[in-house]
Amino acid sequence: MRIIAGEARGRTLQAPKGMDTRPTQDYIRESLFNILRLQVEQAQVLDLFAGSGALALEAISRGAAHAVLVDMAPAAIACIQKNVETLRYQEQTTVLRADWRMALDRLAASEQRFSLVFLDPPYRMTDTDAVCERLAACGLLLPGALVVVEHRRGVEAPPGQAFTKKDARLYGDTQIDFWIYNGGETVDA
Repeated sequence: MRIIAGEARGRTLQAPKGMDTRPTQDYIRESLFNILRLQVEQAQVLDLFAGSGALALEAISRGAAHAVLVDMAPAAIACIQKNVETLRYQEQTTVLRADWRMALDRLAASEQRFSLVFLDPPYRMTDTDAVCERLAACGLLLPGALVVVEHRRGVEAPPGQAFTKKDARLYGDTQIDFWIYNGGETVDA
């Protein structure tokens, strides 16, 4: 696994060992960031279920201003911290070891807001709609924020009226949905 483009292009990333983390494959990440290219520059990024941190670190490499990486697994956090150190991104990142609910509550208390959010939970988790709804309810999303949800193909959980689906892409058994936060107002995708 490596950084695909940007200032850290070609740098190798570590992934947590074991079956608990399923890193986004390089070719999927490359395709994803080709789609996101205009949303990444100066973005405030939240990477929930960060695993290795590859999505947020790729965003930083491509010009995102700051990223918060969240995971609850000790092995994932150790891996993320190692990758952050290797890339020397300590100033551009914050790493939180917490369950997603606790992390969102902590971030809301700090009044942080995000323009780009990655949700790549374990495939056994099928309630990403609840995560999106909590992001909105906690006031963590900037107007027009893009929420990118990676999940098992065909297992979609629409996040509710505060979001409008912009796009969906299929990569084998992986599906990536792109949701725009509109604060409950109707927006053309």
